[in-house]
Amino acid sequence: MHNKSISELASGLRAGEFSSVELVQHYLGRIGSLDKGLNSFITVCGERAMAQARAADEQLASGVTGPLTGIPIAQKDIFCTQGVKTSCGSRMLDSFISPYDATVVSKLQAAGAVTLGKANMDEFAMGSSNETSWYGPVKNPWDTDKVPGGSSGGSAAAVAARLCAAATGTDTGGSIRQPAAFCGITGLKPTYGRVSRYGMIAFASSLDQGGPMTRSAEDAALMLQVMAGVDNRDSTSVDEPVPDYSVTLGDDLDGLRIGLPKEYFDAGLDAEVAASIDLAIAEYKKLGAEVVEITLPNTALAVPTYYVVAPAECSSNLARFDGVRYGHRCDDPKDLEDLYKRSRSEGFGAEVKRRILIGTYALSAGYYDAYYLKAQQIRHLISDDFKRAFERVDVIMGPTTPSTAFGIGEKADDPVTMYLSDIYTIAVNLAGLPGMSIPVQPVSGRPVGLQLIGNYFAEAKLLNVAHRLQQATEWHLAAPDGFE
Repeated sequence: MHNKSISELASGLRAGEFSSVELVQHYLGRIGSLDKGLNSFITVCGERAMAQARAADEQLASGVTGPLTGIPIAQKDIFCTQGVKTSCGSRMLDSFISPYDATVVSKLQAAGAVTLGKANMDEFAMGSSNETSWYGPVKNPWDTDKVPGGSSGGSAAAVAARLCAAATGTDTGGSIRQPAAFCGITGLKPTYGRVSRYGMIAFASSLDQGGPMTRSAEDAALMLQVMAGVDNRDSTSVDEPVPDYSVTLGDDLDGLRIGLPKEYFDAGLDAEVAASIDLAIAEYKKLGAEVVEITLPNTALAVPTYYVVAPAECSSNLARFDGVRYGHRCDDPKDLEDLYKRSRSEGFGAEVKRRILIGTYALSAGYYDAYYLKAQQIRHLISDDFKRAFERVDVIMGPTTPSTAFGIGEKADDPVTMYLSDIYTIAVNLAGLPGMSIPVQPVSGRPVGLQLIGNYFAEAKLLNVAHRLQQATEWHLAAPDGFE
């Protein structure tokens, strides 16, 4: 059952081939036997999942069902889930039981999805390898000596290992797409504002966006259909009509203009990864697409811009975790200052502290104009690059990452090198555009991701472009050894 797509599982449930209880038991059994070697889950909600499965079976018997009724999924542990620990991968929130559901969680539950558990992640979504989690690193199911990517590494590893039918993730600078590439799955970061951020614990509010992580574009379309839409509890949510993403999946690609940015194919790109991308582009040409070379001249400025903007916003957002209202509180504080200092120093890990310090510095008097304001100006230039590109092309393509998954611990002591693993993804968040990663020809058994970037609210086009490649190839069907 675990090798079936969401639509196949939904059909099987409606036809009575198996029940949701049987399906959930199957996935829980796989989590119990296989996740010890991956650490992809922080919390497994066994009893809760079984109760939801029984309710789903009652709905199926009545004939009144939602689009995801009985489908087992995982929620990234950044989405507040009522009655369940929501830790954000941090000691700071190790004891936090959310009193409410995030909009994404409530929408998926309303659609009938069953929550198997909360997926591991980099602490407060800060990381590119899933090594900063208080609960230990997640391992890549394709090679457990490698990282799964981050920050949504737990979600990516769980989907790749067939421990859930799909999962949610969040993307601030590539945190859906980069782990999707490293783990050989499909990951979609929607247009900023397309999916509600209410109840999604904030890292960088102008960059964060939730999205689906699945095995195929078809499954991603089904998930996004439920997740997308305006939410009056989120002031950044955009009131834009949500199309039926599945309807256009069969559209042909004749005349599609694909832009290949020359900046994405420079000396920093691994030669074998480049060869895999070239093979995928050749498939698109066979499908009728036209390739156009374009330039995004401010690409090199994306990483330094991001690492001013994102830490500045995280400095502000994480100020609420002070040991007073909720979260970790130090023992026997001498006074209020001691409470603040020790609660925060004990509750936050090294990477989170680093970014808080950088952000606080960038926002401080005398440096705001020199750093934060300048970064926002460059952000506009990056956005303008994309606007000019989309006057010539329909979709932009290139590698998701400059290399395949690196070893656990390989970059842990070199933050700058770690940051550069997101060099091709960060600009998409700065511009607020939709982007996705889909698996292409692997390199020596290691997954490679092709990144697709679309214009604002062009998720339907991206999903169709991805789907057509997945119809023509079988790269997305591969499973890691031991998890078939």
